[in-house]
Amino acid sequence: MFSKILIANRGEIAVRVIRACREMGIQTVAVYSEADREALHVQMADEAVCIGPASPKDSYLNVQNIISATVLSGAQAIHPGFGFLSENSKFARICRECNITFIGPSPECIDSMGNKSNAREIMAKSGVPVVPGSNGAILNEEDLLTTARDIGYPVMIKASAGGGGRGIRVVYEESDIIKNYENAKSEAKASFGDDTIYLEKFIERPKHVEIQILGDNFGNIVYLGERDCSMQRRNQKVMEEAPSPIMTEELRKSMGEAAVRAAKAVNYNNAGTIEFLLDKNNNYYFMEMNTRIQVEHAITEMVTGVDLVKEQIKIAAGEKLDISQSDVSPHGHSIECRINAENPERGFIPCPGKITDIYIPGGFNVRVDSAVYSGYTIPPYYDSMIAKLIVYGKNREEAIKTMRRALEEFIIDGVSTNVDFQYDLLNSEEFIKGTYDTKYVEKFIKSLPYKN
Repeated sequence: MFSKILIANRGEIAVRVIRACREMGIQTVAVYSEADREALHVQMADEAVCIGPASPKDSYLNVQNIISATVLSGAQAIHPGFGFLSENSKFARICRECNITFIGPSPECIDSMGNKSNAREIMAKSGVPVVPGSNGAILNEEDLLTTARDIGYPVMIKASAGGGGRGIRVVYEESDIIKNYENAKSEAKASFGDDTIYLEKFIERPKHVEIQILGDNFGNIVYLGERDCSMQRRNQKVMEEAPSPIMTEELRKSMGEAAVRAAKAVNYNNAGTIEFLLDKNNNYYFMEMNTRIQVEHAITEMVTGVDLVKEQIKIAAGEKLDISQSDVSPHGHSIECRINAENPERGFIPCPGKITDIYIPGGFNVRVDSAVYSGYTIPPYYDSMIAKLIVYGKNREEAIKTMRRALEEFIIDGVSTNVDFQYDLLNSEEFIKGTYDTKYVEKFIKSLPYKN
């Protein structure tokens, strides 16, 4: 087992990893930008190293400085968290070349699944259902038009290196496809440095359901149930729950086994997530694989009792999985609300600034993963998420009641947040019924008083 780990991230995920390490008796090294000098993860870690200015490209994406901090601190491993370098195969390779353990899958796995069009081909060959689409990348405008006609409109233009909702366009008719293709390529190039594009049939009003998997270095892979991530705004997740309200035991088993086949196809090791789209008939299709810990991992932890971050560390240290598929028995229900410093009444514009006062909810079955505190100044350079509010109940109805109470207690003064918006969303009819799809949040927003 490692004696010291460097966390190449910030915010609540850095705090989450530090806590897991502390419970495992592992020392931690935080890295931080000049803007994060007063951040909680810096205060909590055993050591902290400044790796550059506020801009992510000069700090949290600065591979040279992060590797230097790791070597100088004597850390044997790097936990990348999510975002930043977590799915960067070049970074994972550099770690390997420097005899530093990357706490995540191999760079080969990241390469296989990181390119979305390549991943589609691998999945199809492995018997995992995929959305009808192009065979690999679109080569030119002629290929684009021919492929779109073959698939049938509407189609979705997607960046091969994409993520976070960027590089995606939905096209309903041929007259709009060239313009959207060029826009998606430009956005993909700016966001990911790669303008490779592929096409998929657009499934209207789907559910977005993902399967959590764990794989070790000995070929053992298990799935830990599903998360419903259909509550989205502009392809960004807002609220998640486990299990999915539409899930059956038969469908769960089928999707879980498909996820394991997907992971085995690339010899996957560590924590990962297979994302699926479900159509109105509950047919499911592979969408993509996230080769890292997910923002919403906590709801799986709540219903399975498995600490996913500790499992990541143990797998990276060469240990065998100590759980088999028969050991995994999700029970109860968990919901997560992402708390963002943003103003829903002004188009969800980010609201950095100083938190003058904060009251974190608590009580039975309430968990808050956060890195903010009273007096903390939220910097404008990073993601607007400042906390994850997670609850558990013996069933979905109880979980909703607990989340309702927790949101009522949550007070953050000094900056605008989406706490009230989450409360309204939680109490909306379609969420209560569990019939929502990926377009529901945007429909719900249009019904709000300040949108009319």
